Amino acid sequence: MYTQQNPLENFKNFLRQKNILSRLILLNLVIFLFVNLISLLLWLFKIDSGIQNQFGLSPIAYWLSVPSNPSLLIQKPWTIFTYMILHEDFFHIFFNMIILYLGGGIFMEYLSQKKLLSTYIWGGLFGGLLYVLAYNYFPVFQQEAKYSVALGASASVLAILVAIATYVPNYYVNLILIGRVKLKHIAIAFVIIDLLSIQGTNPGGHIAHIGGALYGFISITLFKKGIRFGNKINVPKFSFRRGPRKVYSNPGYKKPVSDDEYNRNKNIRQEEIDAILDKISKSGYSSLSEKEKEILFKNSNKQ
Repeated sequence: MYTQQNPLENFKNFLRQKNILSRLILLNLVIFLFVNLISLLLWLFKIDSGIQNQFGLSPIAYWLSVPSNPSLLIQKPWTIFTYMILHEDFFHIFFNMIILYLGGGIFMEYLSQKKLLSTYIWGGLFGGLLYVLAYNYFPVFQQEAKYSVALGASASVLAILVAIATYVPNYYVNLILIGRVKLKHIAIAFVIIDLLSIQGTNPGGHIAHIGGALYGFISITLFKKGIRFGNKINVPKFSFRRGPRKVYSNPGYKKPVSDDEYNRNKNIRQEEIDAILDKISKSGYSSLSEKEKEILFKNSNKQ
């Protein structure tokens, strides 16, 4: 999936790919730049709404961050989604995107893009909801719950990392200065660090991370048992076309396929992919035949 090139050039080539992982990373980067440019303009023109002093965030970041206060959450329901693609700090987004890039790459070796997207979104939702529940249940957060907000993709990213670590726990990763480490040990280390950091300066963030990790573990555990939880998300096609779509059965003959035939062929292909994914969940990726691996590879490139 990744060529042996200059890391920066490799990453540029990766962003040019039309898949869910590259688009998730690109979306986070675009939102990061947008939020910080707006914040710069507000600062230059000395526009102060009071939010900066009260919450420590720029006004636009505040309106996209998920609040722990239920009354504010009702007023800003969209934040349970927008918070998971929002960053203000460079190092925050840098480390999140590095982990998403590496963990997501392994994820797509074994599971579909649709599963990656659903894990990102549902992991973020679980993380955000656990954060809100914890801040309104535990007495220690009683005062903070009135004004606390959370932002960042960490819950979603950790959901993906824990999910794939649950699916292929003995997958080896080469870490700088450490060497070969099993993926399950990396995921466990992240979860332990978050648990031990709850008493620190960012308890809400670490609670949200744990919520994402829980979703990743539970969803893949159920997936291995044949229970497909949280998969009702359609993967968007990142292409732009003029006019109605036409699919040709023979490149040398330009007769368009009817809608019924196109949908029938699409359903057949999806059934093949589902059967292959079920086989992977039961017997592992190594159990696939060359033909099945080729079908899975071609389908991942189409998506």
